[in-house]
Amino acid sequence: MNTAIETTSTILSQDGTTISYLSVGSGPAVIVVPGALSLARDYTAFARALAEHFTVHTMERRGRGQSGPQGNDYSIKKECEDVLALQRQTGAHLLVGHSFGGLVALESARGNQVFTRIAVYDPGVSINGSIPVAWIPGYEKKLAENKKLDAFVEFTLAMGPESARKTPPWLMKRMLPLFLKSHELQTILSLLQENLREHKEVARLDNSYENYREIAASVLLMYGSKGHIPQADASMKRLAAVFPRAETREFPALDHFGLNKTGPQEVARAVSEYFL
Repeated sequence: MNTAIETTSTILSQDGTTISYLSVGSGPAVIVVPGALSLARDYTAFARALAEHFTVHTMERRGRGQSGPQGNDYSIKKECEDVLALQRQTGAHLLVGHSFGGLVALESARGNQVFTRIAVYDPGVSINGSIPVAWIPGYEKKLAENKKLDAFVEFTLAMGPESARKTPPWLMKRMLPLFLKSHELQTILSLLQENLREHKEVARLDNSYENYREIAASVLLMYGSKGHIPQADASMKRLAAVFPRAETREFPALDHFGLNKTGPQEVARAVSEYFL
């Protein structure tokens, strides 16, 4: 395991918002874009593994940590501006995105020649409603009532694997603290409003995946198939078909959180091989 020291830096995005990022390693520059309900530090194991060959810059996306707020005019466009501001600062031509961060990475690369290779893991690209959004009204209502854990339960039951979706809400509420460490749960509960805005963007962009024909970069499309529903697997295949240059890599033993939790070293090896 690479034990190089991480450094924290900041840049200003196009609208003046401060964006913080963690850097580690040496070699060609790589930008990592985290997913929803997570912080840059959640990607430390992945970044350190990738840092064996690269300088890895993990963004603290807006609304988190030392980065500025999402803002009232938040949209995926703002996220793309943040990525491109960091690219100009670091000179990175390599880009990694996980989950919602994968959606941000792909949107950032549309019609943009600056990135030469992109690796996305379970990108938050909705195709024919493959990413559920029916949970949003109930979630929004519970947030307005300051019932944060209940809101997270709504989200978890809608977005989790098929087996978890059948769990009664009262039971899921009791089980969550058993599955998540206290600090993990606190981080999640602090990001519920950001998560709502981000998933509204996912819903808005449903079925816009044909736009990714505009990506000039080579794309490594990765996904963990453990717990995947058939619709998600079909969506990955449809997404892979639109990229002008792409490879697909399935990780049968890993789930949606393979990149940052369940298999960061394994995923980092695949990304490293693709980028080198």
